[in-house]
Amino acid sequence: MTRIMQVFRSGVLAGLLWPCLLSAAVPLECKDEWGSSIRCPSLSPTLSQEKLLDRVIQHAELIHRVSDESCSLFEELFVPFPLRSQRTLAGHTCITKAFSIPSSKSEIQQVSDKWLLHSVLMLVQSWIEPLVYLQTTLDRYDDAPDTLLNKTKWVSEKLLSLEQGIVVLIKKMLDDSSLSTSTYQQSLIQYDRVQPEMLESVIRDYSLLSCFKKDAHKMETFLKLLKCRQSDKYSCF
Repeated sequence: MTRIMQVFRSGVLAGLLWPCLLSAAVPLECKDEWGSSIRCPSLSPTLSQEKLLDRVIQHAELIHRVSDESCSLFEELFVPFPLRSQRTLAGHTCITKAFSIPSSKSEIQQVSDKWLLHSVLMLVQSWIEPLVYLQTTLDRYDDAPDTLLNKTKWVSEKLLSLEQGIVVLIKKMLDDSSLSTSTYQQSLIQYDRVQPEMLESVIRDYSLLSCFKKDAHKMETFLKLLKCRQSDKYSCF
């Protein structure tokens, strides 16, 4: 529990320091899932609204791709073949299922730009803490490869960057200066109960990765729809 809180507090500190980064216009450091430095798509508030939206979309695309790779790798390494089905995950409800977020094409087409942006922010912030938890639980796997650990850690870090970019974008597009980055206020206690049997732990983590992959796809889809609406509102999606 102590280790989880240390990691979580680091995330909170990063959120608190973000206003300083904004004022200094310091570009975010980016690394790929292997830990190698790559050219970072800057989310600086000095960017134009159009360029900032493009950079945010790039972040969302990368997060979705690496989350998909992480889920597939975890499945291949730890999930017995007979359990690789939706029925296996039926008893594990995604943490964002209760959110009022549109899912069908008709619903998505009817929502406003403001609702799209706030839906993305809601999804992003809801996953910050669970991904911190996932880092700690994967460390308990004796044979978890560095490849998987690096990918999930990378996604967790980039999610914080995406949150920062979305907040800046909302301020620019909606003229809403009241927003700030803040980690999701869901208790860590529910993720740190008595350690379950290994198979139960595998299915729980598999469900977590699967749910995040779906929500990462939603984030990417909503942002791309928003981008499309900026140029041609009537032929998007």
